[in-house]
Amino acid sequence: MNNSLWRAFADNFLGQAPDWYKWTIIGFLVLNPILLFAAGSFVAGWVLVGEFIFTLAMALRCYPLQPGGLLAIQAVLIGMTTPDAVYHEAEHNLPVIMLLMFMVAGIFFLKEMLLFTFTKLLLGVRSKTLLSLLFCGVSAVLSAFLDALTVTAVVITVAEGFYAVYHKVASGKGYDSGHDASDDDSVETLYREDLDTFRAFLRNLMMHAAVGTALGGVTTLVGEPQNLLIAKEAGWEFMEFFYRMTPVSMPVLVVGLLTCVLLEKLKWFGYGAELRPGVRQVLEDFERHESERRTPRDRAVLIAQAFAALVLVIALGNHLAEVGIIGLMIIVLATSLTGVVEEKRIGHAFEEALPFTALLVVFFGIVAVIQDQGLFNPVTHYVLGLQGETRTLMMFIANGLLSMISDNVFVATVYVSEIAKALAEGTISRPEFDLLSVAINTGTNIPSVATPNGQAAFLFLLTSALAPLIRLSYGRMVILALPYTVTMSVTAILSVVYLL
Repeated sequence: MNNSLWRAFADNFLGQAPDWYKWTIIGFLVLNPILLFAAGSFVAGWVLVGEFIFTLAMALRCYPLQPGGLLAIQAVLIGMTTPDAVYHEAEHNLPVIMLLMFMVAGIFFLKEMLLFTFTKLLLGVRSKTLLSLLFCGVSAVLSAFLDALTVTAVVITVAEGFYAVYHKVASGKGYDSGHDASDDDSVETLYREDLDTFRAFLRNLMMHAAVGTALGGVTTLVGEPQNLLIAKEAGWEFMEFFYRMTPVSMPVLVVGLLTCVLLEKLKWFGYGAELRPGVRQVLEDFERHESERRTPRDRAVLIAQAFAALVLVIALGNHLAEVGIIGLMIIVLATSLTGVVEEKRIGHAFEEALPFTALLVVFFGIVAVIQDQGLFNPVTHYVLGLQGETRTLMMFIANGLLSMISDNVFVATVYVSEIAKALAEGTISRPEFDLLSVAINTGTNIPSVATPNGQAAFLFLLTSALAPLIRLSYGRMVILALPYTVTMSVTAILSVVYLL
C-alpha cells in the first residue's frame, strides 16, 4: 500500500481523536496479550480495567464506545472472558438496557412540557443556593420512587433545552432557526463570557441533581437495581427495606443536602456559578416569546405531555411493570396524543440513548472479565474472614471502593451472593446477614458517587450530548463530586459504626 492509503487508515482510526490518544489505545492493545502471557490473567485483568477507565476519563476526546469496545473485543479474543459470559452480564442487566432504550426516548417526547415547567422554576427562583437545593432534593425524592436514570434523563433534557436557547441567541440567531449548539465559532464576542459562566451554572445544577439521585436511590428497594436484588435475598418488603436503611440513609441525606448548600455559599470545588443577568434576560425573553406564540394546538401538546408524565410517575411509583416497558408505554402515549407519528421524528428520540446503551454493554464485557478472572476475590475473602463490627464496616468500605471502579450493581451482586451462601452454610447468623446487607447496599450506593463509572446515572451524564456542551469531563466530574464523596462517605461510615 502506498503512503497516502496508510495515512488514510491512520486518519480514520478513532476519527478526530488526537494522535497521542490513538497511539495510547494501540499501545494498550499491544501490551495486553504480552502482559497476559508474562504476568498472568489477574494482573492483566486489573490493567484492562484501568485502561477502560482511561477511555471513560477521555470521553471528551473520543466517545468511549470505540476504544473501550476494542479493549473488550480483545479481552474475549485472548481468553480473558467468553462471549457467553458477556451475554450473561447483558442478560442479567436487560432491565437497565430496556430502560435506556425506551425510557430516555420517552422523556424526549415530554421535552416541551419539561422545558416549560423548569423555565418557570429557573426564572422564578432567583437564589442559586435555593435552586441547587431544589434540584438536589427533588432528584432525591424522585429517585427514591422512580429511577435514577429516568430522573437524570429528565434533568439532561431540561439543561440541553436551556443551553440550546441561549447558544442560539448568543450566535445571533432566532429561536426557531436551525443551529449546532456544539459550534462556538458563531458565538458573538459579547456573549462569550456569559456563555462560559452559564456552562458552569449548568454543570453545578447537573452535579447537584446527579448526587441527589444517589441520596434518594439508597433509601428504597426501587431506588437502584441492586436494592431490589438485596431486598429479594433478604426477604424485605418496601417499608422494611426503608427502615433497615434509615440509620445510614437519613443522616447521609441530611449531610448531602447541607453539603449542597455549603458548596454554593462557599463557592468551592467549582460551585457557586450564578445565572448572569444577560443569560436570565435571554431566557425570560424566550419564555415570553413562547407564551405569546403558543397556539391552542401547542397548549394541547403541553397538556397531553403533562398527562403522560403523570402516568409515568404513577406507573413507576407503583412499579406496575419493568421501567423499560413503562418507557415504551410513554412513547406510545406521548406520540399518539401530540401528533408525532412520522418514523423519522420518532427515530430521532433514540439518538441520545442508544450510543450509551451500546457503551453499557461494552462495560458489561469488562465486568465479565472481572468476574471470570476473580479480580475482586482477594478483597471478598478478606472481608468475609473478619468478625463482628469490623466485618460490617469493612464490608461497607470494600463495596464503596470497588463500586468506584466497577459497576455498583455488579459489586452488590457479588457480595450479596457471598453472604447469602455464608448464611445458608451457617457461617453467619441472620442478624449478621441483615447488617451486612445494609452495609452492601449503602456501600454500593454512597461512595460510588466518586467516579462516573460507579453509577449508571453518572456515566450516562458523562457520555450524554450535554457533557461536551457544558465542558463536563471525567476529571471535572470527579472534582465536583469530591466534597460530596467525602462528607457522605464519612457520615455513612460513622452511621455504620454507631447507629447500626
